[in-house]
Amino acid sequence: MRPRSVRGGRTAPRLLAACAVAGTLLATAACSGDQGAPAARETPAPARQAENSPSPSPSAKLTEKSAREALITEADIEEQWSKAKDPQSWRDSLLLGQVDVAEFLTGKSDAKECQRLVDALYDDTLLGEPSGPSALAGFQQGEQRLLYQVGAYDSTDLEKSMKWLGTLPESCDTFTLTGEGGGKRSVEVVESSLPKVGEARQGLSVRVKGDSDGQPVTLSLDVAAVRMGTDAFTVMNGGVDGADPSTTKNAVQQGAHRLQEVQAGRTPAPTPSTIE
Repeated sequence: MRPRSVRGGRTAPRLLAACAVAGTLLATAACSGDQGAPAARETPAPARQAENSPSPSPSAKLTEKSAREALITEADIEEQWSKAKDPQSWRDSLLLGQVDVAEFLTGKSDAKECQRLVDALYDDTLLGEPSGPSALAGFQQGEQRLLYQVGAYDSTDLEKSMKWLGTLPESCDTFTLTGEGGGKRSVEVVESSLPKVGEARQGLSVRVKGDSDGQPVTLSLDVAAVRMGTDAFTVMNGGVDGADPSTTKNAVQQGAHRLQEVQAGRTPAPTPSTIE
């Protein structure tokens, strides 16, 4: 992880790393300073839909206050997690670079989608920028980091983003990312399972393998996105020591419960409730 940095003439709003903290997640891997330009955003084929657990139609629009209330807490993800003071400054330069177009049979089209993915992971913009109120919370446990964002989105853009996420395990299953200094990193993307919550959901497991100071390093990220009406939340969990899928699933399950509560005009309980 590294402090906020400017890429392509703008300051990236969010990340999953904090280079300023010695000995924490990506302290050795996230400070290479590689740069990569953001790619255009396109959205093909469908995301996974919930078969048996549709969310109720929201009765209350998300506000700045209710967005904050919808954020998960340390208790929701259990274990020994603590809340981070400045998660919006997290950054991971292992995700900065240019996708090697020559590797793709379909050429620039798939390469563009993979570039969009690594840029979105760096920026924490997997669903694009919220069109309405949003809130962000970060948690840390040793060298692991978990970033949770909830917000209101344009319905058409949100649906397209969810569909786009669903195409990535096929279009971006493996590819190479080249950093500014010429260093090569291999990236793998596979689909991961999530609790059956929301109207649509998509889970991804992303592995970035490269070198830092001459030593091999692997960044492991669990990524989840859940749509509930025109509101949605994302989870990014992991680090160089791996990602715990059970923590990701806890965050998704409790996040869906809390968002459903605020959509119904209620204030979520300060401690997690049992979700069946």
